[in-house]
Amino acid sequence: MMAANYKTKKALKESIGKRFKYTETSLHGPEYRPGAMLTVVGPSAYERKWYAQVWTDNDGLIVRVK
Repeated sequence: MMAANYKTKKALKESIGKRFKYTETSLHGPEYRPGAMLTVVGPSAYERKWYAQVWTDNDGLIVRVK
């Protein structure tokens, strides 16, 4: 599961329209796919305090957070 580099889920939601900041965690290749729904954990891969679904456009900008 990818890690979203935002302190809180609220901070992630406030970043709609901005470039998505994340950390890849998979040993089996990239998890990030532009223009797709991504399941993420935050604030880091090791400190799992919240989870979210993030939709990005083809340019890597956040369009929706659930």
